[in-house]
Amino acid sequence: MNLSEINLNELDFSNIANWPLAARVFTIIVIAIAVLGLGYWFDIKDQQLRLDKAAKTEIELKTEFETKARKAANLEAYEQQLEEMRQSFGAMLRQLPNKTEVADLLVDVSQTGLASGLEFDLFKPQAEIPRDFYAELPISIKVRGTYHEFGAFVSGVSALPRIVTIHDIAILPPAANDGKDKDAAGSGDLVMELTAKTYRYLDENEQSAATTTADGTSSKKGKKATSTSKASKEAAQ
Repeated sequence: MNLSEINLNELDFSNIANWPLAARVFTIIVIAIAVLGLGYWFDIKDQQLRLDKAAKTEIELKTEFETKARKAANLEAYEQQLEEMRQSFGAMLRQLPNKTEVADLLVDVSQTGLASGLEFDLFKPQAEIPRDFYAELPISIKVRGTYHEFGAFVSGVSALPRIVTIHDIAILPPAANDGKDKDAAGSGDLVMELTAKTYRYLDENEQSAATTTADGTSSKKGKKATSTSKASKEAAQ
């Protein structure tokens, strides 16, 4: 007997043992499929999701490991570069004069100008400008001479052992003075005006004072702006 010849209405579900063989085999197959399906849905599916998540985590950990391995392999080179940077920074700091050496540096700048053949009409150090860890000292300079002497002066300043930078250079012919500099006009020398800036390292106390001053200035500006805003609102009312 095959499955198509079985009448389901004639089957007694309370006495499955007396069913035809084909019906029993079919029922067993259906039950097995149902059990497997339910097992997959309630157990295997969750395990598959956990497996996929674990595989993804494995890839992430592997990538992280490879990144750290590359960093570890280059650690010695990084440390060497860091040491070179420290040495370079230390060399730059040594080029910044301390407070007691600034006067000598100013003398060196003026002596460089005189040695280049220039005549000084103005050599005026301005007030220091505090920065993060150093102070900037501008110097207003006005000299008379030739192009060659100007070039020798700038070259000499750049060769000084301390850091000196040149800014706002203006070279004027004698006729451009409009009679303001009679000596330059009479000699035929050119006039060069510039600002030289030198720098000195601030010690810890000076850095703290500069930071406090900057914070106080910002606070005063904020209070002033607040007062102005309040006054404006009162006037509007």
